[in-house]
Amino acid sequence: MPPLALNEILHSLTHAYKSGLRAGVKEHQIPLPITHIRALKGIRRNPHCTAQSIAQRMQRDKAQITRVLNELLQDGFISKSDNPEDRRSQLLHLTKAGEKIVAQLDTIEQKTSSAMTANLSNEEMTLFIRIANTMISNLSADTSQ
Repeated sequence: MPPLALNEILHSLTHAYKSGLRAGVKEHQIPLPITHIRALKGIRRNPHCTAQSIAQRMQRDKAQITRVLNELLQDGFISKSDNPEDRRSQLLHLTKAGEKIVAQLDTIEQKTSSAMTANLSNEEMTLFIRIANTMISNLSADTSQ
């Protein structure tokens, strides 16, 4: 059998990782679509998070992100507060329930990553990360021109 082309390997790797994450989300009975999960993780990452910053980071339409955030707000996973730097926007924060979901997601991601890298040495992982970052940088440079 001939070796797989780079695009096939990357597709298979991405699919395997996402499948592992989906299985973990299902196992932990997290009732949220991926867009909601990504928004929660973005809010945790950025202490000065706004709807606009989430929309930019996720490269989604602000109206779509607003709907997601309203659902997260209604479900009690996030809260809003006035933005002292810009009265037209509000800062987003995780509630205790939102923090609990994100902590579960961290556990799921760690388990999936550990399973994926179980037979790799530290040197192999370091090399993989370096190569992947170079590839990402190469593509980022191409799209910014």
